[in-house]
Amino acid sequence: MVFGEELFVPKPKPPYPAEYRQRILDLARQGRSAWSLAQEFEPTAATIRSWIIQAGIDDGELEGTTTDEKAELARLRREVAVLREEKEILAKAAAWFAEETGRTPRGRSSS
Repeated sequence: MVFGEELFVPKPKPPYPAEYRQRILDLARQGRSAWSLAQEFEPTAATIRSWIIQAGIDDGELEGTTTDEKAELARLRREVAVLREEKEILAKAAAWFAEETGRTPRGRSSS
């Protein structure tokens, strides 16, 4: 959205507390529809449906990536990004030292 000359970017909402989501999931398991829960509570029906699907995956009732697996993937992606950055820094440092000393760093032989 644009207001005047400034670009207005709304802040993302913090995630709903786990207890709140669990209460809505319990009501859905008792037979309430996502639409009726959305009318009574703040999350949209689409959000509630996604919670129901993810709960089914986590419980092993549906195929898909579990919440724990998603968290592990995110952690591993962050770790890979850090390792790539460290590798790049080391490569630049090795090149700089080689240039300063007039020697090339010892590489691993391909033979």
